[in-house]
Formats: sequence, C-alpha cells, structure tokens
Amino acid sequence: MTQIESARQGIITPAMQIVAEKENLPGETIRQWVAEGRCAIPANIRHTSISPEGIGTGLKTKINVNLGISGDCKDYTLEMEKVNLALEFGCEAIMDLSNYGKTNTFRKALIEASPAMIGTVPMYDAIGYLEKDLADISAEDFLRVIRAHAEEGVDFMTIHAGINRRAVESFRRDKRLTNIVSRGGSLIFAWMEMTGNENPFYEFYDDVLEILRAYDVTISLGDALRPGSIDDATDAAQISELIELGYLTKRAWEKGVQVMVEGPGHMALNEIAANMTLQKRLCHGAPFYVLGPLVTDVAPGYDHITSAIGGAIAAANGADFLCYVTPAEHLRLPDLDDVKEGIVATKIAAHAADIAKGIPGARDWDNQMSDARRRIDWETMFSLAIDGKKARAYFESVPPGDMHSCSMCGKMCAMRTTNRILNGERVELTGTEN
Repeated sequence: MTQIESARQGIITPAMQIVAEKENLPGETIRQWVAEGRCAIPANIRHTSISPEGIGTGLKTKINVNLGISGDCKDYTLEMEKVNLALEFGCEAIMDLSNYGKTNTFRKALIEASPAMIGTVPMYDAIGYLEKDLADISAEDFLRVIRAHAEEGVDFMTIHAGINRRAVESFRRDKRLTNIVSRGGSLIFAWMEMTGNENPFYEFYDDVLEILRAYDVTISLGDALRPGSIDDATDAAQISELIELGYLTKRAWEKGVQVMVEGPGHMALNEIAANMTLQKRLCHGAPFYVLGPLVTDVAPGYDHITSAIGGAIAAANGADFLCYVTPAEHLRLPDLDDVKEGIVATKIAAHAADIAKGIPGARDWDNQMSDARRRIDWETMFSLAIDGKKARAYFESVPPGDMHSCSMCGKMCAMRTTNRILNGERVELTGTEN
C-alpha cells in the first residue's frame, strides 16, 4: 500500500513515524493528516537512502533545490557539488531538471546518494530519453518516461495535467503579457497545438496515476499557466488551471496517490495571501508548493531576494513547500555560489514563515541565538547561524579590539554596556579595560 492507503487503514508506517519525530508530533497526528491528504510524504519504495519528510499544513516549511544537466552546461561533477551543498544546508528536496542527453546516469547516482527526496519533471526528459522531436512523441511515449523515472526511485514528479483544452481557452482569451513561462507547460501546449490532441497527461490521467501508485510516487500537479509577471497574476488562465488541479487532486487521492499542488511564480505582495487561501480551498487542503512568488519583475541578479520576500509571505499564509530561486534566475544556469545564495535566502524565508505560523519549536532557535548575542558568545552564534561559515568570516575580517563586541560598535556595544551595568561594573570607553 502507498502512504495514503496505509494511513486510511489506520497504519502508522515507518516513514510516518520518522516524520512525526522530526516534527515533534504524535505519529497518529501524522497518520491522520496523510489520510486526509493535507500532508504528503514523498518516498518512492525504491529510494532506499531517503530520510522521509512531511510536507503540509501544520508542518515545518520545506525547501527544494533545482539543478541538473543542460545542453549548455554538461558538467556532472559540478551538479553533484550542488547536490552536496544542498545536503550540507539541510534542504529537504532536490529536483533534477536535467534536459540533455541520457540523464538517467546522473539521476540514478543522485537517488542512490541522497537522503533528500528527489523530484523530476518527466516532460523535460522526454526529448532526450525518446530521441524524438516534440510533435512525433505519442501519449504512450510520455507514459514510458514517467514509468522510467518511477522505476529509478524518483519520489515526486511534476506532471502538467491541468493545462487541458478548457484552460488553454482561458489562456488564449485573456491575452497575457508574458504568455506561458512554465517550460514543461509550454512544451505541452506546443504539443497540443501541433498534434490537435488533448493534453496526454490529462487524457490518460488514470494511467499516470497507476504508474505512480505502483512505486508510491507523489504527484506534484504542475502549474503550466502560472504567472510569469506580476501583471499576469491571478488572471483567468491561472485560476482556470487551478480549478482543474483541484479536480485532479481528488482523482489522485481516490486512486491512492499522494498529491502536492504547484503555485504561482510572479505575484505582487498584496495578492499572495489571497492566492494561498484560494489554492487551499480549490485544492481541498492539499500541500502547496510555490516558486517564489517573485514580488517584482525588475531585479535580475537579485531574484533570490524578490523570491524570498514572496516565499515568506506565501508560507506564512499557507504554502508548505518553497522552491528556491537563485541570483541567476532569468539569466543563466546557476553556479555553486548562486546555489548557495538561493538556498540561504529560501531557508530564511521558510524559517520566518514557520515563526509566523507558530510551528512548535520554531522560535526556540531564534531565542538561543538572542541569548548568545546577549552573552556575546561568538562561537555559539556561529554554530546557530544558518550560514555559520559566512558569519565567522565577516566577524574575523575586521576583528574587534575587544572580543566582547564587534568592530561596528567596539566598546560602545549596547550588549556590553548593559551587561556591565547589570553586573555592577563600571563602563569605561576611553581606557584599556576589556
């Protein structure tokens, strides 16, 4: 049985118990939430190295790192370094978005080595895997790629099943500024237009679910019509597809397949909270996975910041899973430094949201840091920091004369001053006392 089928039978699986321990929640609570669909535990039965994680309402916000091989960057060693960096920072998921050549060699090595859950977008891999032009690919061909990824051990797959003919009609009628910006969504749209057929992932959805259920792969319902600019946010096309995704969510649950639903990419600040509420309502409380949202379109080179702003607001208002965005977004494939910046920005957003959501224990981390700052305990501060290496490097680059302060304030450090007064000591700023 899959996780959701086991949960409905009253069974607390080993994966559920691991998630419960990580979340400091009773195993029965996790079982109930999985049974209801409000929590997903993506864990392919063939991914034996995985350390299961739960995604959903009431749980800590999880983050995903995208990487993979492309035609312009075929360095497998570099991509594996990105994997190691993601694991070092405790990222819960890695998506292999490889779209060049025979990608399964890299993907198999990734699945074998990674305790993080692994996701893919089979549509990206179809061209290289099948060695066919887009228009020549059949519906059965697409299913072959999904089956291959499932057999390899992929834990969740983005399937763009919601962009059917009804959703395309809304897209055409609405005249967007940036049209379709989802790579997988644009390929499905092009295939539909060139062949005259319905979206194969929608038309043969039951076949897709049968494959996923066999390996307990979670379906991540892709938002092919997500907004690619703030001008296109919350338009008819986005909402039309979201309605379809709600329908597909229930069908997947009925077939014993866990579900996540993907959400908007670009969106103004004032629309984010309402979108999160709308998604949860239309998709029956299924876990929500967002890219960003990016809250402005004018910051290329800094989109890890625009994304973190939107991601924090989204997660505080119901999003459960944040996909990182790097400074290279919209510009090029990210290098190792870009990946690190994207991870850190997204982890900050996720943790800030967990504090706002009242996740048990979220504030404890901050309180420990604040206590170390009060005591001016630098080693503890570095050990608690999201990026302790960077914090230490900054501190040591201009070392203070007084180790009970930093080089910004020196002896005028507010913590130092107050601590001394409360300890009954004098505060002298001109002498040599330390």
